[in-house]
Amino acid sequence: MRVLLAGSTGLVGAQVLRRLLADPRCSAVIAPTRRALTQTAPKLLNPVMDFAALPAGTADWQVDAAICALGSTMKQAGSPEAFRQVDQGYPLAIARAVKAQGCDVFALNSAMGANVRSWFFYNQVKGELERDLRALGFASLAFVRPGLIGGERAEPRPGEQLASRVLGVLAPVLPRAWRINPAARIADALVEAALNPKPGVLVIGSAQLA
Repeated sequence: MRVLLAGSTGLVGAQVLRRLLADPRCSAVIAPTRRALTQTAPKLLNPVMDFAALPAGTADWQVDAAICALGSTMKQAGSPEAFRQVDQGYPLAIARAVKAQGCDVFALNSAMGANVRSWFFYNQVKGELERDLRALGFASLAFVRPGLIGGERAEPRPGEQLASRVLGVLAPVLPRAWRINPAARIADALVEAALNPKPGVLVIGSAQLA
């Protein structure tokens, strides 16, 4: 299978990329990025592009499945509008591009609490993206909804690190849904959803990722 991976430089996306390159079910990985990856591999294609101006109708978008692990924070994005563009606008544009080229399998790294009616802007945006993806009519659509993601990020997030330490101490007494979700478990779920797709909409919650 040819798989497109968006977000290959992030904490989860980098683990997804490693798994796809090692998986014999995957014949090619198309990993578009804004800057060229330092990693190379025989079945890795790394088109450098601006996600705000995606190419249309190119061979790069003719894939069997797509995984989106793009994501930001309000601090990184700089404004609510910029955050919405990265976490909703870009993933939706990618989904439309691969769907137009015949792809019918899409897996999204979403978030626990994704809901269009949420009082929290972050969860509201994630919910709106899930709603918009459903409307595209993929034969197989997976929403992986982690809670707090565990792992070492290239750019530390102090608040996330503090929460990780607290949840790590409390893990034995916490419900599974509130425990830390290791990036490796999230990556496993995304890869399996793409390479072994199930018909319909699949939601993988944080309790399944703990």
